[in-house]
Amino acid sequence: MLRLAGLLLCVTSLLCVCTLDGINADYIVLVNNYNPGANHLLLSCSQISNVQVESAGKRSRKNNIFHGSSAESILGKVRLEALQRPFMVLWKMGKIRSLYAQKAEPATIKNLKRGVASMLMMQLKSGKMLESDASGKCLVEYKATKDQVIRIKHLDTCKTQEMGFTTHSPVLGVSGKSASETVITLENGIIKSADVEETHTLSVNARHKAATKVLSRQSLTLKKIEVGPAEVAGKDAASVVKSLDDKLMSVGVMVEKVKTKCKGCPTLMDTWKAVRSQLEPDSLSKAKAPRSFLTLLHSLRKASKSEILTVLRNCSKTVLPQLVDAVTSAQTSSSLAAILEFLDFSKKEGLVLQERFLYTCGFASHPTETMLQSLLELSQGKIGSTDIKESTVIIMGALLRKLCLKGACEVPTVVKVKKMLLAGPDSTRVESEVQMYLLALKNALLPEGVPVLAKYAESEVGAFSTIAITALQRYNPELITPEVKKMLNRIYHQNQRIYEKNVRAAAADVIMNSSPSYMEVKNLLLSIGHLPHEMNKYMLSKVQDILRFEMPACKLVRQVMKDMVSHNYDRFSKTGSSSAFSGFMARTADVTCTYNLDILYSGSGTLRRSNMNIYGQSNNALLHGLQVTIETQGLESLIAATPDEGEEDLESFAGMSALLFDVQLRPVTFFKGYSDLMSKMFSMSGDPINVVKGLILLTDHSQVIPLQSGLRASAEFQGGLAIDISGGMEFSLWYRESKTSVNNRGALVVIGNVTVDTDFVSAGVEVGFETEATLDFITTVQFSEYPFLVCMQMDKTTFPFREMVSKQEKLPSGQTFSSKRSRDQLVPGSEFPLHLENSNMCKKVFEQAW
Repeated sequence: MLRLAGLLLCVTSLLCVCTLDGINADYIVLVNNYNPGANHLLLSCSQISNVQVESAGKRSRKNNIFHGSSAESILGKVRLEALQRPFMVLWKMGKIRSLYAQKAEPATIKNLKRGVASMLMMQLKSGKMLESDASGKCLVEYKATKDQVIRIKHLDTCKTQEMGFTTHSPVLGVSGKSASETVITLENGIIKSADVEETHTLSVNARHKAATKVLSRQSLTLKKIEVGPAEVAGKDAASVVKSLDDKLMSVGVMVEKVKTKCKGCPTLMDTWKAVRSQLEPDSLSKAKAPRSFLTLLHSLRKASKSEILTVLRNCSKTVLPQLVDAVTSAQTSSSLAAILEFLDFSKKEGLVLQERFLYTCGFASHPTETMLQSLLELSQGKIGSTDIKESTVIIMGALLRKLCLKGACEVPTVVKVKKMLLAGPDSTRVESEVQMYLLALKNALLPEGVPVLAKYAESEVGAFSTIAITALQRYNPELITPEVKKMLNRIYHQNQRIYEKNVRAAAADVIMNSSPSYMEVKNLLLSIGHLPHEMNKYMLSKVQDILRFEMPACKLVRQVMKDMVSHNYDRFSKTGSSSAFSGFMARTADVTCTYNLDILYSGSGTLRRSNMNIYGQSNNALLHGLQVTIETQGLESLIAATPDEGEEDLESFAGMSALLFDVQLRPVTFFKGYSDLMSKMFSMSGDPINVVKGLILLTDHSQVIPLQSGLRASAEFQGGLAIDISGGMEFSLWYRESKTSVNNRGALVVIGNVTVDTDFVSAGVEVGFETEATLDFITTVQFSEYPFLVCMQMDKTTFPFREMVSKQEKLPSGQTFSSKRSRDQLVPGSEFPLHLENSNMCKKVFEQAW
């Protein structure tokens, strides 16, 4: 008996050993005068008969699509005859050595026969060993007693013929648990019964309620023993089999791939026509966009290059960027070839499409060496836009890291790109190109990159220092060597020269997050009071945030604060508007989501750096989900203020940098230079500038589960995110007020399904959840008087959340059964709490509204 995904296969079988007559059983057993522990070969002739196919679920006659159906109507005459055709099994010491069947038989039928034979694998001594059966080559543990043998298969060790893939980040990935146990009962040395139970559970790490379970049961019972025919002589098993039936051939023990033809399935063009209206730009904040994206993705993965090109060339301009996202996310050889042929990187036109392609490559769930090789060739060829050239190299760093995490760090293309990125910063004197290579190294996180980044951290160019230090912050603290720590302390304490405030603040962050020593923490605390006014306040807030949020360094900070020289009223009463604050966005049994906001101002009241981070933690893994940094400099001349020390000659500049799901993107510049600033001032509309917009494949898990019964379960989990991140900056000299905003809009859909799709019946279950959310971060600064007023707001709107589960069964006749359930809820919005000083400031800024 086999129960799997809603199906029950009851098979009454006949098994004949060539030296004996057959014994009828459910499945079967036929062993006579055969000692499984003996070191000799045994060739058995087996046959399955009286086949019935029934539903495993208890349903009413109305909902039972199997009711009234015969085995022939479901299997078809050809398959049923093949299933009931005798086959032979070669045994040695209780283990299957080979299975003989007609090669022309359907793969599904041969797999079922493999499943029957695999039930009788056994040995009479306890111990562990590697064995091959229908589900693959696995480590098997036997627990033997006088009348019982328990066979436990360690499914996590199984090696199968079909390999799947999964998302590189455990936070976004899928976890699985599997178990397989066979209990064999003996009586007078003969197998009396064999019962197999096998389970496979898959769940989304971020929400374990979104889970599927495969349960497979087989039961075999000895019915009777009869005397069989005489033995057949032969020099080996193959000659004996041939003498009995020359059509039988050795077909192997492990299940083979079943190719199922989808009748009436839509073509890629049909799917595209059905979903394209859901992918318009205005729909990207709705759940229907990622849902349609996942539907299209499945179709793209089955399509040829020519089919994909046809769709690309017949797409409207408004939806084309979303189609480029989907084609690139498919990550097949056909889709990659199609998109590279469609896009012309030698032209400046189509910059949006080119960058969408590159960003999607960066977010690839399971990139290949071919994808990295394509970007390498692209970077070495003619590219019409400097921005695209920079994005190409930056994204190569992200692909490099993902391939190294997969264990492909030594493949030729990876080695070549690694050398290119490590040598890149020193190979050019063009400032933008140096930044490009440093950002690529920030994505790659190569251990060999630490010395390169350490060198540029002490650069006289502030942008180089900031990128290099923030890159070091992403490394495992174990890679921050004592030499690197000394360099960071030199920067913060300005032992050799003067640095910009944001560079020093970034250095302090890395020191505190990299297992600092007692003296390092003490020196940081002693510096408070001797720093520029706003930096004093920033460092004080940083220390207080470490204590309040109980970060790793908090115990050491408390120890240092016992010294009154380090911790006193004069030092800890510094005022200002700069701040650092961390908090929880969500805490569930599955995932913890945290945020932190760091704001650093200049002494004149203008924003110097605003840094917002969102992290997700699950399964002891951390995901840097989002980082949006806004930096400005050289704005003091606008308000006739005096720049801080070390920042007197800085060029006017404002820009935004984004890191999304562990991938650093190309920074965006609002303005650069005084003339550009003035032109933007008079033409500024207040409309936000887009940083990243598109469709991202967050979760991508695919595997085939070969079951001991001979059936195969296909598991697919995909999570699609439609995202729109924009940032804006408004500056009013008249009202002496500035406002910066970061707007995050997104919709997430995660769908998982497990299907048993034979060539005669299909059954499956699908689970999923979806949501839409908006998160806004707004900073308002009024500098009409000193001390200036700063109000930070981080708002989450009320958003919907839906969970779904559905089951499906389908017969060749076209009869189907399906059931669906869903649950909807509204998650109330909120304004995330910041420090008390901020609340008081906001009351003053919006005094009239309060």
